[in-house]
Amino acid sequence: MEPGNDTQLLEFLLLGLAEDPELQLLNFGLFLSMYLVTVLGNLLIILATISDSHLHTPMYFFLSNLSFVDICFTSTTIPKMLVNIQTQSKAITYAGCITQIHFFVLFAGLDNFLLTVMAYDRFVAICHPLNYMVIMKYRICGLLVLVSWVVSVLYALLQSLMMLRLSFCTDLEIPHFFCELNQVIQHACSDTFLNEVVIYFAALLLGGGPLTGILYSYCKIVSSIRAISSAQGKYKAFSTCASHLSVVSLFYGTSLGVYLSSAVTQNSRSTATASVMYTVVTPMLNPFIYSLRNKDIKSALRRLCDTGR
Repeated sequence: MEPGNDTQLLEFLLLGLAEDPELQLLNFGLFLSMYLVTVLGNLLIILATISDSHLHTPMYFFLSNLSFVDICFTSTTIPKMLVNIQTQSKAITYAGCITQIHFFVLFAGLDNFLLTVMAYDRFVAICHPLNYMVIMKYRICGLLVLVSWVVSVLYALLQSLMMLRLSFCTDLEIPHFFCELNQVIQHACSDTFLNEVVIYFAALLLGGGPLTGILYSYCKIVSSIRAISSAQGKYKAFSTCASHLSVVSLFYGTSLGVYLSSAVTQNSRSTATASVMYTVVTPMLNPFIYSLRNKDIKSALRRLCDTGR
């Protein structure tokens, strides 16, 4: 087949995480369980923040948005993987692959921006407590979330359009459980230089920028906490951002670890396995991190369960 001919009719083959049928059955049960826990846990966080008036604050407004994005993030990849295991098929259509890339990039970007916005919220709460309600007005909070959505949608659209310009010659085997952007680009039979430039520039600007903002916020937060005289005051200030710091460490630690290791090793299958950490495990753990370390969330969940009885 000539490059560029019948590209729309192509099928990609997602090789997944295991070839052994018994391991595939184990993966099906494991990933189905993790997906259900992720959806249920994040949905409970959203319902708790909506139903409890005590949680109608900027911090929990951002948290509910993060929970919604985490549900969408895992729903982009896991259901298709489960369907392929169940039907014993590895195929995903060209249109399906481009769509998966678009939404994966979109929700990964939103996770990134929302974690940055939440770091800014904690910075204002701890470093400028007297002006907190003035700075973090509901209109400002809504605007921050809206800007996060707009930038993420535009970037995902850019990557999707950049993918459409590539040509693929034959049915292609992707050593991953979803259409990972870099893996798909590596299998193109046309020039990918422009795509790679866009990816690295976006990683520097849209990845490095928010991460720098988070690090700067926490440097200021640590300085403010150290200036507090009482040990009880220090503990209370730190506890308000401990959950967010845990989620940030988990998200950036696992995602950076995967992409740095993929640059060193050529083992695509091990990279795919490591990707499970930030695509599945992190969104699943977020509700537990926030609920187990947060008295307000636990109280709201308890009241929500009592109401449902």
